[in-house]
Order: sequence, then C-alpha cells, then structure tokens
Amino acid sequence: MHRSCSQCHLKFEREPGYYLGSIYINYGLTAVLMTAGYMLGIVMKWAAPSVLLWSAFGFTIVFPLLMFPFSRALWLAFDLAWDPPEASDFTAEDANAL
Repeated sequence: MHRSCSQCHLKFEREPGYYLGSIYINYGLTAVLMTAGYMLGIVMKWAAPSVLLWSAFGFTIVFPLLMFPFSRALWLAFDLAWDPPEASDFTAEDANAL
C-alpha cells in the first residue's frame, strides 16, 4: 500500500492497529458469501456436498487475499466519512489539501 495518496497527499500509514477494522469487513464478507454460496449450492443441487465443501474451503482461502486491499480502502473510506481529515492527516507536500 502506498504511504499517501498521489492526488491529495492524505497519509495512508496511520497508527498501529488502525486497519484492524478492515479485517472484520473482510471476514464478514467472506463468511456471508461463502455461507450463501454453499447453501444455494445445496438447495440448487449444483454438486455433491463434499465438492461444495471443498469449493467453499478454497473460496475462504483465496477470496480474503484478493479482497484485502479493497477492505482496507473501504475501512479508510468509512473513517474519512465519519471523521473528516485534518491538516495533520496530510503529508508535508500538501498540508493545506483540505
């Protein structure tokens, strides 16, 4: 992840533990999609339950890895919407980007 935004110079590197909430977003989305897909596969009889189980297992390994940067960006967007940035949140190149 970049240290700051190339357009507005907002710092992405926050305090330790800042992006912990993004893990919850990633986990929640993975759990909901995996459960819904597995249940839909069982009801629609797309494949044998063992095949669906192994597919769900593979999904829970691959999907969070692919979703990781997007969940961090979503967490940052929630934070910026809830608590708008101050001048100290920007790098030295453009401290008045508010």
